[in-house]
Amino acid sequence: MVTHQKNKYMVDLTTKFLGLTLRNPLVVGSSGLTDSVDKIKEIEQAGAGAVVLKSLFEEEIISEMEEAMHRMTSRAFIYPETFDYMDEEEEEDSVRKYLRLIEETKNAVHIPVIASVNCVSAQKWTYFSKEIEKAGADALELNLFILPTDFERSAEDNEKLYFEIVEEVQKQVSIPILLKISYYASNLGQMIQKLSNTGIKGITLFNRFYSPDFNLETYQVISTNVLSKPADLSLSLRWIAVMADRVNCDLAASTGVHDGEAFIKQILAGANAIQVVSALYKHGPKYIGQMLDDVKRWMEHEGYEKLEDFRGKMSQARSSNPASYERVQFMKNFRHFIFE
Repeated sequence: MVTHQKNKYMVDLTTKFLGLTLRNPLVVGSSGLTDSVDKIKEIEQAGAGAVVLKSLFEEEIISEMEEAMHRMTSRAFIYPETFDYMDEEEEEDSVRKYLRLIEETKNAVHIPVIASVNCVSAQKWTYFSKEIEKAGADALELNLFILPTDFERSAEDNEKLYFEIVEEVQKQVSIPILLKISYYASNLGQMIQKLSNTGIKGITLFNRFYSPDFNLETYQVISTNVLSKPADLSLSLRWIAVMADRVNCDLAASTGVHDGEAFIKQILAGANAIQVVSALYKHGPKYIGQMLDDVKRWMEHEGYEKLEDFRGKMSQARSSNPASYERVQFMKNFRHFIFE
């Protein structure tokens, strides 16, 4: 423990994440906030440590690959070499736009740029991860969007997909791989631990699914709760705390981080990085600076110079009462609860 510091700039928020050096652990997550160079430049100026680009979907990659192959093979006098090229006059597709976004962003900012692919299989799309690396991405986030709604597939089959995707992408790239996963697993703790042993550099807990609702007038399925709420923090906070010091990769926290206090809690739980999106949609990119200033003030007050001084201090592995993260907590809180 160090002595109290009055100057906030004495506090060092530098951290290591995915083998990359970040000026702080605040990572702006994949979203509409990170879909253009200008927006990302503003995010960098606001103080973010890194960005995850808006996701490209597996279906987009496969669809445009098949369309390109169809165009090429339908022409006369096609030679094998021509498959590497596209006509300049053709409209730029989303795949090429994405690669251009990576290249232009890397030339425009100094913070790490993490590409993102939202995927559900280890099929044809995985070759594209090599193109992402060539474009200059510092890392690749695989947003594994696998819902256990196929009743023909067992829990083991669902979970096997994660490992198949990782294996196929690892064949293509040498840049760090970050998995963004859901909490849908039959044995979540063991699943996270096994994934951490595959050679990936990080796991983000957790991705945020589309939340359906019903319109009672039109009988249509509509979206709801698109943005997270501060109360959503508890799920990722629990699992970051449970898994810290029990995995062989970095952990990133996601969902429910709306202020400096929530940010601090995730570091105390053991997070190496924190993805923030909803709070920035609500308050704008400049809110990043306010969040980081709140973290610095708290660190000064508590006498911490750097993040490692308190990272994981509240994790389950270091807790004097590990059961506080489990069912006993519910029993203790509600046994004497009085409904008014």
